[in-house]
Amino acid sequence: MFELRAVGHVESPLADRSAAPRQGDEGSPESVLVFDEAVADALTDVQPGADMLLFTWLHQGDRNVLRVHPRGESARPEEGVFSTRSPDRPNPIGLHRVQVVAVDGLRVRVRDLEAVDGTPIVDLKPVLGSER
Repeated sequence: MFELRAVGHVESPLADRSAAPRQGDEGSPESVLVFDEAVADALTDVQPGADMLLFTWLHQGDRNVLRVHPRGESARPEEGVFSTRSPDRPNPIGLHRVQVVAVDGLRVRVRDLEAVDGTPIVDLKPVLGSER
């Protein structure tokens, strides 16, 4: 066993999982990552324009699901969740490639994020080779 703690949460106009795009680059609105004061020093070098990997806890995911129809399309054959990007999986860790639009203290505005409002943030890391 190990412990994982949220370091913030997502503020998004996407309130309902069923209304969210399947991937961030499929029409997602801009969102704000709101970080806890305890991790403020970790944000000091995050800059607008940076491509980042955001890790979230997909809190609305079903942890008992092992097989899904990819992209929710029932005409497609089922696959094991480890070969898909399904939010339903044993450990619902979300991986999102986002671009930073603006940084204001503990608030980081990003584009290309399909996570719903209130999604817990686990970590934020730079995409390697994306230095500008």
